[in-house]
Order: sequence, then C-alpha cells, then structure tokens
Amino acid sequence: MNPRLFPFAAGFCAAFFALCAALALATPPFALAQAQDDTPWVVYEGSGGPGAGKHIALVTGDEEYRSEEALTQLARILAFRHGFKTTVLYAIDPETGAIDPEYPHNISGLHLLEEADLMVMFTRFRDLPEEQMRHIEAFTNSGKPIIGLRTATHAFRFEDPDHPFIRYDTWSEVPGWEGGWGRQVLGETWINHHGRHAVEGTRGLVNYAYEEDPILNGIGDNVYGDTDVYGLTDLPEGTEVLLYGLTLKGLDPYAPPEYETSIVPVAWRRLWTGETGNATRVFATTLGASVDLESEGVRRLLANAVFWGLGMEDSIPEEADVRYVGRYDPTFYGFGSHAVGVYPADLDMTAEEASEWIE
Repeated sequence: MNPRLFPFAAGFCAAFFALCAALALATPPFALAQAQDDTPWVVYEGSGGPGAGKHIALVTGDEEYRSEEALTQLARILAFRHGFKTTVLYAIDPETGAIDPEYPHNISGLHLLEEADLMVMFTRFRDLPEEQMRHIEAFTNSGKPIIGLRTATHAFRFEDPDHPFIRYDTWSEVPGWEGGWGRQVLGETWINHHGRHAVEGTRGLVNYAYEEDPILNGIGDNVYGDTDVYGLTDLPEGTEVLLYGLTLKGLDPYAPPEYETSIVPVAWRRLWTGETGNATRVFATTLGASVDLESEGVRRLLANAVFWGLGMEDSIPEEADVRYVGRYDPTFYGFGSHAVGVYPADLDMTAEEASEWIE
C-alpha cells in the first residue's frame, strides 16, 4: 500500500501505531496531545533574511486537502529560511479549541489580517459569520497582495441566502460578483475536476513566455502535484498564465502523460482592482494540497509568489531554499482524513527549535 494512503486505514492498530510514531518524534507536524497554550493560531517569528519586517497571514480551513498541514509547513519555510513573520490561522472548534477543518463557521484570529502585508488563502466552502468576513473584506480591498491555493477558488459557501457577504459565495449571482470571491478576486471559481480525481496527478509545464521572470526562478520541470488540476472557463483579460497542468496517468511524477486530456492553466497572476479602487497583486494556483508540497517545485513556486506579491522580485533567489523545517509527513487528501485532537499550540516552533533544521 502507498504509505500516503495509510491515514485512510481504519482500526485500532493503525491509530495506535500512528500515535506512537507522532509522540516519539521531537518535532511532529501534528502532535496528538493538547498543549498548555490555548492561543488559537500560530506565529513563527523570522530572524534575518530578505523577509525581515514583512508579515504574512496564512488562512487555512478546508475539509479535503489538508490546508492546515500545507500552510503550517509553508509558514515555517517562509519564516525560518527567509525571515518573514508568519501567522497561521485555523478552523477552530469553539467548544474544544482544537483544529477542525470540518467546522466551517469559525476561523480564529482573522483580525490579525489588519497587521499583515500579504494573505495566503486556502479555504473551501467556509460559512463564516459577518464579523469574521469583515476582516477578509477589509484585506481584500486593501490593495495588499493575495495568494490563493487550490480550493480558494471556492473559498466561501453561505447557507443563509441573506448573508451580508452572499456576493462572496461560490455560486454568487450578485451583479459584479458572479462566481463569488474566487472568480472576482483570483480569476476563477469552482468548475470541475480536469482529470481523474485521486487517480491522476499533474505535472507543471512552464509557459516559456515568462521563463525569464523571477517568479519562475528555480522552477523548471520540478512542479508536480498528486492532485488533478481543476477545470477552468476563461481567465480574465490581463491574466498571465505561468504554468500549465499536464495530466499524468497515475499519482507519480514519472507517470506518462495523458495526452487525451488537454493542458489547463494551473498557476497564474493578475492585478485585481478592489471595491475601493486599490490595485492588488494576485497569484493563484489550483495546486496546494499538503501532498503537493512534497514537490520541491511547488514549495519554491509558492515562496517565489510571496516575494513577487510583496514587490520583492529583486530578492527572489535563483533557487530559493525551501527545505522542510520540522518533520513533514503530509496526510493524503480526502474527507474525514484530518488529524483529530490537534491544537495550534502543538504546532508552535521557536527559532531555537527551528535552528536544528537550518544548516
């Protein structure tokens, strides 16, 4: 059995050995015992590097692709290898304080977006209360850069048709907001799976019109994702497609291409003018599941996108250091596969602890 599929295995033995393995490691990605600190988010303080003085907020909350794992690791890389201050916000069960991506009504700490210089969004069908959506609205219209991963194209879904933010809904028909936040801000909403879901992977193909652009430094043919690409309609005028996705006949970066399936844009950037007239740099990719970050090319693409978003193109390395900080053993995607009983404090890491991973 592919070890990435182990989280799907049921039974006491599998759970017992997973618990033992997690507790035996000094820096587990998702410890299973509650820590004492009950702060419902995590902050990684970068020290030195080109990102010093810049603050990135990473917003997680999806039931399927383990954004809570992917963005925690990305935040550590950005902080401890590049110097950014990073804050990771999670879907929190208000009764237990645990991370619960299947609870769609709460993401704690969204007020911290006020002090962030860039937002990374990786949510799926969130139904958040008005007071939390106000913070997302304020950032969306601030002119500060936005990065959207995978399901951010369908970030919100409100049960109440009279919700104050129904225009952000994935299936919005509000004039000027057709397709909701995903289509209007990122450039596309949910369409379909382009390829056989959980059966066919994706290889990134560089659009050579931009091969000299710093945002593609060190990328080459190193982008691979275990997730099939998403289908698209037409991206907005002015959108620059950086990578296309080639469907593969299997979940293996060396699997042969499925040439009967067309290539589709898988990473792009654009300028979006918010409701207040502020021009916003936007980068979006339909990659980003936790297992996609096992690809060095995916991690480097996201790091480069952060630099680009902040207008720091001149600081993008020829080959950004995106080695893991802490053990990274991502959960294969699927509903109900998230680790249970994990608290934000379990994911904390000091600069001293991170130094053990930094050469």
